[in-house]
Amino acid sequence: QVQLVESGGGLVQPGGSLRLSCAASGSIFSIYGMGWYRQAPGKERESVAAISSGGKTDYADSVKGRFTISRDNAKNMVYLQMNSLKPEDTAAYFCNADIMDTGADYADYWGQGIQVTVSS
Repeated sequence: QVQLVESGGGLVQPGGSLRLSCAASGSIFSIYGMGWYRQAPGKERESVAAISSGGKTDYADSVKGRFTISRDNAKNMVYLQMNSLKPEDTAAYFCNADIMDTGADYADYWGQGIQVTVSS
């Protein structure tokens, strides 16, 4: 069984920073692509940032230059450094990973989500 658990969310003022972390645990054989998504109330879930197993990154236009995704393959972790936060970044943020488990089953896993609120 595989789990993704996010941490690091909270309330921050506009212009501030937060760092989200996501830990993958369980019967993991290999982790491929990892990423962060977000969903604001009344809106669809959208991709924020992604990182391949080799470290190639991709970002939504709305966060380019402000957010940085990174990963630690040895620790099965993915991070999202969020700087210059704006009220429109307020959303529930979800960690996502493509994982092959020790039983050779491949699946797309999601964390439970963590709230980020940008407000003065």
